[in-house]
Formats: sequence, structure tokens, C-alpha cells
Amino acid sequence: MTITKSYRFEACHSLPHLMATCPSHQCARPHGHSYEVIIGVTGPVVNEWVQDYADISAQVAPLIASLDHQDLNGILDRPTTAENLAAWLWERLQQQLPMLSRIEIRETPTSNCILEK
Repeated sequence: MTITKSYRFEACHSLPHLMATCPSHQCARPHGHSYEVIIGVTGPVVNEWVQDYADISAQVAPLIASLDHQDLNGILDRPTTAENLAAWLWERLQQQLPMLSRIEIRETPTSNCILEK
């Protein structure tokens, strides 16, 4: 069974590597998003649940707080695409959340990325 927990944060970023190939691309310029991050953990139901949501939040909330109202270009060590943000979060959560199975990044209501184990 998989359970999910959602988090929200506001942040800005740009994709400067696009300037070389497509300088008119809107993402080449600084802009912001109201991000939604959905964390999924998968496992058996033990003692009536898969995992306590509070245990998930104890690991995820500090990371989300470190991203909130920040410029992601100054935090991530790679281009700040949704795909790379999902990978960056996975790298920081996989040890603390061994049942981690899914990270979804929603940049907009219609644009999202899903990283699954």
C-alpha cells in the first residue's frame, strides 16, 4: 500500500542554460512557482498503518522549509528543473525514509514530474 503526504512552498529559479539554445524561452528568465511536493511511501500495513505521517513530516518538513521563499539556483547543485528537484529531494530522503517510493513535484496545476522507485 502507498500513502502520500503533500507539502507546499514558494520559490524562484531560472534555467540559464536555455539562454544559449533558446534565449526567448520563458524559463531562461528568473520566475517563481507555487510548488507542491507529494511524498509517497510504500509498504505493508503494520499496526493499522504503513507509516505515521508525522514520521514522514519530521524528515520532509525541514527540507521544504529550506526551499521556501528561496532562489533554487542557489540551493541545488544542478539545473533547477522539476526532474532535478525530485532527484535532489530523493537523495536527501532515501536514507531517512527507507519506504520512500515516490516523489511528485508540481510546478503548476498542469505541469508535474513523478520520480518513482
